[in-house]
Amino acid sequence: MIFLLVFVVWVVAEVFVAIQVAHAIGALATVLLLVLSWPLGWWALRAQGRAAWRRLGAAVSAGRSPGREVLDGALVLLGGLLLIVPGFISDALGLLALLPPTRAVMRRGLARNLQSRLVVQATQFTGASRPYDVDSTATDVDQPQLHS
Repeated sequence: MIFLLVFVVWVVAEVFVAIQVAHAIGALATVLLLVLSWPLGWWALRAQGRAAWRRLGAAVSAGRSPGREVLDGALVLLGGLLLIVPGFISDALGLLALLPPTRAVMRRGLARNLQSRLVVQATQFTGASRPYDVDSTATDVDQPQLHS
């Protein structure tokens, strides 16, 4: 439900911004800008994606953890896809994800978010059918009692 609401708000915002840009620069120029962002997105996916793939390979070859390179690759993919999607808001966000300085900021925030989620999931106790023995009340059972 929340995804649908975000999607509807996103589309309405994109249409609103496109109308405002059309009023400022004209309808033909607006359409040309929206159409030109599509090949730019494909180019960015190919060029930046290849570069991210090379950095990932270099990190693995050097024996380093490729976490940074994986996040960079994901942000490059997201940026290219956002440029392909028509709209000025998505284009602006896509360019931010493709530019190295803003991508570094996004990568740090994403890494911090993923790390905190991973820690929470790793420390949560699952399995309500087997409660955790917090008070250490477990006792040893004799071997013959186990088979009955």
